Amino acid sequence: MFLRSSTSAFTGNYSEQIEKLKQEIETADAIVIGAGAGLSTSAGMSYDGERFEKNFADFHIKYGIRDMYSGGCYPYDTLEEYWAWWSRQIMVNRYEAGVGKPYRDLLKLVKDTDYFVLTTNVDHQFQLAGFDKKRLFYTQGDYGLWQCSKPCHQKTYDNEAAVRQMVREQKGMKIPTEQIPKCPVCGAPMTMNLRCDMTFVQDGGWYAASNRYDDFIRHHEGLHILFLELGVGANTPVIIKYPFWQMTARNPKSVYACINWGEAICPREIEKQSICINADISAVVNSLL
Repeated sequence: MFLRSSTSAFTGNYSEQIEKLKQEIETADAIVIGAGAGLSTSAGMSYDGERFEKNFADFHIKYGIRDMYSGGCYPYDTLEEYWAWWSRQIMVNRYEAGVGKPYRDLLKLVKDTDYFVLTTNVDHQFQLAGFDKKRLFYTQGDYGLWQCSKPCHQKTYDNEAAVRQMVREQKGMKIPTEQIPKCPVCGAPMTMNLRCDMTFVQDGGWYAASNRYDDFIRHHEGLHILFLELGVGANTPVIIKYPFWQMTARNPKSVYACINWGEAICPREIEKQSICINADISAVVNSLL
């Protein structure tokens, strides 16, 4: 309903926008945070450039891979090579990344408010930063989980111990064959619990988080809600961006705030209820503090 009328809504100077958003954070009955990849990028967790070259130079030389996104989709010849890549990617982005500053600062902003987080990020940063696990819904999976590749059953498995061993013992861009993870039920190879096709496993934890999010939205229906969108791009707008626009349009008491470098837009229909800041998320959150 909004696509043809979307427009940049960055109006007023930076200080005015910050003050408006600060007031909304302080006065809202509830805050719904919608976080995309831009938030982790703002925290320095880029998937290309120096960070990629430091960890995947050998894969770049052999296959011409230029970033972690494309490397994760590459059709490797063997599972030994596939898991050499993925164990490194998981380690770099999940177990050795540390906590990004904008995540820590964001928690300082909202920890005393009634908040909920909906995110497409899979790097576990919200939990590492200390956000309440019961107020988080990771819709697209988690680098720390595996699932059956078929999948023969709807269950996920923690992978930290196995991943650390793979990284420690791989040689020549391959892990030892005996370390290839197999499904404990059917024996098929395991795969990442990341939503990329219809085989994505939504286990009991996923559905519990989904239900908590739905309950949160229903409980605050018609109240003063701040929909705070951070770094959400155009790849999967149906998960966060479009629903935030629609819920704002239905509720005149609500406010939509978008912080996104180069992509701070909103539909004309909710322009008067919107705060769009075209700036780096980390800088904005720091200013709000």
